[in-house]
Amino acid sequence: MVLMDVDGVLTDGQMFHVPGPDGRMVEFKGFHALDGIGLRLLRGFGIKTGVITGRRSPATEDRARSLCMSYIFMGFLAKTAPFERVLSETGIRAEEVAYIGDDWTDIPVMKRCGLACAPANAVEEGKKYAHYVARKSGGSGAVREICDFILKSQGRWPAIMEMVESGKWDSLPPENPVVVNAHQPV
Repeated sequence: MVLMDVDGVLTDGQMFHVPGPDGRMVEFKGFHALDGIGLRLLRGFGIKTGVITGRRSPATEDRARSLCMSYIFMGFLAKTAPFERVLSETGIRAEEVAYIGDDWTDIPVMKRCGLACAPANAVEEGKKYAHYVARKSGGSGAVREICDFILKSQGRWPAIMEMVESGKWDSLPPENPVVVNAHQPV
């Protein structure tokens, strides 16, 4: 399983607020297409994914759903309880989880998981706990770089290259993700 933060990992960390149709401000985020392909490939090879983020955002939920993620935890600055819930519900051991984080709030999970990763733009304290620090920054393909690292280490690259050459990308059935907002019990 691969779990990750959102802001600074799947995005570059910037948040834009624009007026919505009703005049109220709406948060706008930019996600990188390369990350989407990497996460889609993980799922295609049976690796579940999910996000644990401190912010609640319709854009995050929409992106996670479009990538067929299994877990969407929003509004959690303390990320250990969602991490424990995922372990409990899936039966996956902590050492079988890769976690991608960029800030102090990610360190407790990074210390517990089997493969702690950070984008190049992560805070120095977070990089100290990372087994792998991406060359790319969050929102600029760091997640894809980490997905590729995982898939290559599992010997999946020949199968991926065959898919690329043949143009036969398996269609993935939609995931029915577990969506938890901080006001809900973990």
